[in-house]
Amino acid sequence: MSQALVRIAAGWLLGLMLAVAAAIVAVNLVNNTVASPQQPIREYLDALHEGDGGKALGILRAAVPPGNAAMLDGTALKTAASRIANVKLGDAEERSGNQVMVPMEYTIDGSRLRTEFLLEKTGTEWLFFNTWAFVPSRLPTLDITVVNSSEATVNGAAVNMPNGRNSFSVFYPGEYEASLNGQYFAAPATRATITSRDAPVAPLNLLTQATQDLKDDVAAKVKDFLDGCAAEAVKQQKLQPDCPFYFASNNAVKDGTIKWTVTAYPQVSIEPFDGRWAVSPLDGKAKVEALQQDSFTGAWFPLNAEVEFSFTTRLDVAGDTIKVTPLLTY
Repeated sequence: MSQALVRIAAGWLLGLMLAVAAAIVAVNLVNNTVASPQQPIREYLDALHEGDGGKALGILRAAVPPGNAAMLDGTALKTAASRIANVKLGDAEERSGNQVMVPMEYTIDGSRLRTEFLLEKTGTEWLFFNTWAFVPSRLPTLDITVVNSSEATVNGAAVNMPNGRNSFSVFYPGEYEASLNGQYFAAPATRATITSRDAPVAPLNLLTQATQDLKDDVAAKVKDFLDGCAAEAVKQQKLQPDCPFYFASNNAVKDGTIKWTVTAYPQVSIEPFDGRWAVSPLDGKAKVEALQQDSFTGAWFPLNAEVEFSFTTRLDVAGDTIKVTPLLTY
């Protein structure tokens, strides 16, 4: 009877010991997974990929600096996080003040990068499971400038650029791409990769250029002006019309024989200058034909001369409307 009780007690004791051991293993497993310092980082990354800036900000416990908030939510945020790949979270390294540092290695556009997250232990749940949270911080900012434009596109979002510049609060890690794609003005895309809250970030500078559409439209207006000027010169029968081109002669010219034609239209070049867009001096050639009389002999002979000309213009662009004003000196 006593031996049977001993065997039963031993069985119960063994079962209890196995249960305790299993509980210890379970606690350790939970503390190394869902209750580990790495878990808030996983949740933070998930929020970034979902474009949920409010959730990400709450998890990160970060203050938002003054600036444009267009990158902190939605498509812009999703785009910033979409290029993060091959994520590997390292082991937590103890720091002072009950804090740990968790390194994260990953790639963006094939480049291997590293971000270090600082977390602190905030307590336990159910007596055994640790709770962790990010150490409160402040989001970094990204400065962007654009030449002669009040707008740009950053990570697919249209943003305002007062006086050609703006500062954006951003999450990290992430990649941010700025560009300008307008009908008349465009700037090649340029990117900044932000890996830390503290690392200095070089500003993105968009070098705006006139598009071929603008050059073609300006060239068309210049051509219309020159053709109209030549037609008016023929109508008025002037060798020195109110045009960029003229011809000086001491001989008399028979009225009704003067004919002007533009033989080489200017090549249009448009560059930024002093906060505006300037058309480079326009150089071309025109031909004048007429019948002229020699002032000494009185003989009539043909005039057939090609003259070079040059003039400047003022360019005004408002939305999809352009205005070209010739600036002539006489």
